[in-house]
Amino acid sequence: MTQRLVWGNGTLEVEYEWSASDAPRIAAVSTPQMRLAMPPGLPLVDVLTVGDGHMAAGSRLINTVVGRQSRYVRHTESVGEGIRTLEFHLHHQPTGLRVTSRFILFDFLTVIKADVTVTNTGPGPVVLRSVPSATVYFGGGGTVRDWDVCHGLSDWLGEGRWAQEPLDGIRFPQLAESVSTCEPRGAFRVASAGTWSTGEQLPVAGVSSARLGASWAWQIEHNGPWRWEIGEDFGSGYVALSGPTDMDHQWTKILNPGESFTTVPVALALAADFTSAIGELTKYRRATRRKHADNQMMGVVFNDYMNTLNGDPSTEKLMPLIDSAADAGAEIFCIDAGWYDDNGSWWDSVGEWRPSATRFPNGLGEIIGRIRSLGMVPGLWLEPEVIGVHCPIADWLPEGAFLQRLGKRVVEHNRYHLDLRHREARDYVDGVVDRLVHEFGIGYFKLDYNINPGAGTDYCADSAGDGLLGHNRAHQEWLDGILGRHPGVILENCASGGMRADFALLSRMQLQSTSDQQEYARYAPIAASAPVAMLPEQAANWAYPQPGMTEEEIAFCLATSLLGRFYLSGHLNRMDSRSRDLVREAVSLAKELRSAIAASVPVWPLGIPGWNDKWIALGLDSGECVLATVWQREAADASHLYFPALAGRDVTVETVFPTHMRPWDVRWEPKTATLHVAPQAVEVAARVFRLIPAHNAATSPCHAPSGQITMKPRRTV
Repeated sequence: MTQRLVWGNGTLEVEYEWSASDAPRIAAVSTPQMRLAMPPGLPLVDVLTVGDGHMAAGSRLINTVVGRQSRYVRHTESVGEGIRTLEFHLHHQPTGLRVTSRFILFDFLTVIKADVTVTNTGPGPVVLRSVPSATVYFGGGGTVRDWDVCHGLSDWLGEGRWAQEPLDGIRFPQLAESVSTCEPRGAFRVASAGTWSTGEQLPVAGVSSARLGASWAWQIEHNGPWRWEIGEDFGSGYVALSGPTDMDHQWTKILNPGESFTTVPVALALAADFTSAIGELTKYRRATRRKHADNQMMGVVFNDYMNTLNGDPSTEKLMPLIDSAADAGAEIFCIDAGWYDDNGSWWDSVGEWRPSATRFPNGLGEIIGRIRSLGMVPGLWLEPEVIGVHCPIADWLPEGAFLQRLGKRVVEHNRYHLDLRHREARDYVDGVVDRLVHEFGIGYFKLDYNINPGAGTDYCADSAGDGLLGHNRAHQEWLDGILGRHPGVILENCASGGMRADFALLSRMQLQSTSDQQEYARYAPIAASAPVAMLPEQAANWAYPQPGMTEEEIAFCLATSLLGRFYLSGHLNRMDSRSRDLVREAVSLAKELRSAIAASVPVWPLGIPGWNDKWIALGLDSGECVLATVWQREAADASHLYFPALAGRDVTVETVFPTHMRPWDVRWEPKTATLHVAPQAVEVAARVFRLIPAHNAATSPCHAPSGQITMKPRRTV
């Protein structure tokens, strides 16, 4: 007899089915706007072991013997503050494995979080090869070819390049499976190896079906290796989300009797289209990130690195920058790389993290004192997980404190990599942070990460991937420990720009440096696409105006950072007064917009940008108004920005930045919800607009003052 359970939060409902002869499965999902029925065939869990492989030979995450043969034991439900949890408890009789598939719903969101725990209750060891955290059919009938996929590519200086493609043709050709009676064996597989979790591919993606008016978006919440795959079987298209696997990441895990393993968490959102699904993930990220005062304060940061000191700070160079940053309105001043270097060649000697005596003849305290005296929070750059091969600490710490392979330390780019599973490694990096906080009153750390050590460590581990997963989780615990001991300290996530911008870290740290891209015109698509993968208020897009730039170029640089976490650099002290006024205007506006940004969801009125697009746009919709940055990167025809949420409404369009330069010719068309922007004669230019529906009062969150700044009137078009 088939049993059925309907579980949900009133916004998203999930229907489950199982019987004595069939593993539990998801039978349907629904929102108030849609219901997607799921065919039989895909069980709740799939567990690939050495002793029990796939039902039919293949490399997919699904169709495992353990998954198909596991049977329902019981389920439990619980309700907490704003969340609902459902656990399905399954048993695989031949191996004695007990499997718990856990689902979490959050009030008012169409997002489901999931993970899986496998426990060995049998008489002997079981070797795991892969355990996806969630697998789900797309649903709604039809095949995988009814859907398009949107996925992101990344690289140093080229983060967040998004591609949309149909799941037909070359990806999923018609194979006449019904004739052979065999399900397909291939899949569209995307994986990231090592510790640069977003270095080449992104753990955030989604599928959309125009026919069904439905879209799934997902994220894998892990700071190490992961894999997602899209495939099809006789029933439907599916997505499977996983942490490390044997095939992709040299991960195997031995479960002895009584031992358990829990997968990395994942989240899936369901909505009518991809932008709306990312909006749901945005709300989920905001609801589940670690609480911190900076989440709302969003202090304006000045960092001395990008296109400015470039890792070569000194008292002489820093003092005028500190003064000019304070004059511009910065609230945090971060001294970037090089503050610890005495000899000018610090790459392979980092690790002691003690201030240079040659760069700061009167001590680093003099610099920190100047920063604090001007009302700013002092910050320092750290790369705590690495020890240079020529650093004395490399000989002082024991061998077990470093990632190893076959008894040898892993070396990458002349650095050793600490293994944070090891107590002495943890004690050392804890001591570094605690000393800098207590000795200098550091309130902000830029935590950088410039190497990728590969598959991991086989020291005290079942496999290299197992050792790396242990280190990844210890890294998360280490961050929790810092914020537990120093709750006011602000942590910036960085890894050669955006090479490790995953939610496992961003749920803990307050902001993310999105790139090391030094060409300002190329930064626009990085900034515009960043909110697909992170909260808008976490996206620290560099604004690095320079003396010698035209006003339009300076405005372009500053606009790039305004709809995120304002992150300033540049030789402000060398600028003329007109240019400095433009910087002050941008900083003032950033403070005014903070509350709206922290309550918004992203929209892309020109679509998620292509790397070479002439026109690029990002919008943030707070529900009361829409903020929109529009970048023009070369002479082009008019641009037409589409805002479907404002269809049929009269809208006031304000130019909020810059306000004292030549205004753009813009026109709002209510019927088509289109903002028409006329081309400019210059090659590069940018403007920030505020679109306010006529019925909304001027006291909406988009107008909420920061409490510190009185804004000048804005031009209204």
